[in-house]
Amino acid sequence: MPNRRNLFFFYKQTKELQEKVEPLKALAEKNDFHIVEEAKDASIIASIGGDGAFLQAVRQTGFREDCLYVGISTGELGFYCDFHIDNLQEMVGDILSEGIEVRRYPTIEVKVNNESSFYCLNECTIRSSIIKTLAMEVYVEDFHFETFRGDGLIVSTPTGSTAYNKSVNGAVMDPKLACMQVSELASLNNNHYRTLGSPFVLSDERSLTLQVIQDGNDYPVIGIDNEALSIQHAKEIHIHIPEKRIKTVKLKDNSFWHKVQRSFL
Repeated sequence: MPNRRNLFFFYKQTKELQEKVEPLKALAEKNDFHIVEEAKDASIIASIGGDGAFLQAVRQTGFREDCLYVGISTGELGFYCDFHIDNLQEMVGDILSEGIEVRRYPTIEVKVNNESSFYCLNECTIRSSIIKTLAMEVYVEDFHFETFRGDGLIVSTPTGSTAYNKSVNGAVMDPKLACMQVSELASLNNNHYRTLGSPFVLSDERSLTLQVIQDGNDYPVIGIDNEALSIQHAKEIHIHIPEKRIKTVKLKDNSFWHKVQRSFL
């Protein structure tokens, strides 16, 4: 286990960001943090940017459970970023006054063709890659729930419920619930095809299996958070909620529901 004050900064290597990060590094060292050059040596990983940068930081450092992730925004505060890079002294004050806490966010694990396995902090999307509807058999555990035909499906975590999921009228879910939400993208509902027609939520005791019907649209695009997988021929996608949790540093007075209110109301 690395030193508990080993700090790694994750950010795009641009001149503009470099100029902003240097004072942050100096402030961290002044307060007895040790800056490391490799993420594997860190006990704290700080992403600089926005929610997208935070998702990339978690993904590219391997969804580590033995470290803390910190989101530092360079623009508007997001759902994963509680701190702003222009308010360095305020950030230090919150840390020193114990105005922060550690929160654990659930993830989802996606296995494609019973081979490759991937984790998501926001969502997994399965979408048609051509101008033709995508058909999938939907199983909840071993129970055949429905045959879906449409543009695709979104399977989101609670923290991801405010992103793509919400844009298709999915519900916002409390991240203290270990669950996943399944939302439809332009499903067909007529005399030939029938789906639930609304999002549904599965607990961490359930699993979801999607079998792609081989009818000429056999190469869906599979997105994990803000990346697309390079897997071309996906026949079966199995999704469940693992025990893996991502630990993040958050302000005590800036809960998930504070962020929902600030972002949407």
